[in-house]
Amino acid sequence: MKNIIGILGGMGPAATADMFQKFIQLTPAHCDQEHIPLVISSIPDIPDRTTSILHEGESPLPAMEEYMHGLERAGAKCIIIACNTAHYWYNDLKKKCNVDMLNIIDSTISEILSTGKNKVGILATDATLSTQLYQKTLEKCGITCLIPEKSSQKQVMESIYLYKSGEIEKSEELMLIQRDELINRGAEIIILGCTEVPLILEKAMKENPSLYEDSTAALVRAAINWYKTH
Repeated sequence: MKNIIGILGGMGPAATADMFQKFIQLTPAHCDQEHIPLVISSIPDIPDRTTSILHEGESPLPAMEEYMHGLERAGAKCIIIACNTAHYWYNDLKKKCNVDMLNIIDSTISEILSTGKNKVGILATDATLSTQLYQKTLEKCGITCLIPEKSSQKQVMESIYLYKSGEIEKSEELMLIQRDELINRGAEIIILGCTEVPLILEKAMKENPSLYEDSTAALVRAAINWYKTH
């Protein structure tokens, strides 16, 4: 068997399933045997990443490290993480990882730079924004980052947690309002910088795909490229 890619997921389960689905959609396969071999860890007891970073909650790092090594034992030769905020611990995990790892932030920024857009909106968790996982690199590249105002960001978080709890329509309604605010402030393209956001805005993405940079899809494309070259 060719090299296996491991998905460190469960943060949350729907986002993990979306990443799996995007592997199927984006792989140029004509039969089952041409698809990429994957092993998926979707154990949802990993502590909340935003709570850990912003409110001194339990660290998710020990659980992520445990499940990462589980993917290694299952045969993964490259590991990707199905959560943007979890990349706050990416370097810590990479030091302990015995196989290749790819980074969702790097993959997404690489695609953003290729668009030539200069004003980029970001829809992400409080923790992803406060740690500037995207802004630091984008601003070094001369790109203006637009993030929701404080009151608007509360609605972004409400939308994400509503989706996690199964309130899909209300979640979409809130996120569309925040998307429109970023567009009205001049955003030329919007990073969907939380792996739930592409699910929340799934209908809108189909209507105008060029407006969005789906971080999940960016990481999947990078992983597919890794597979092709290893």
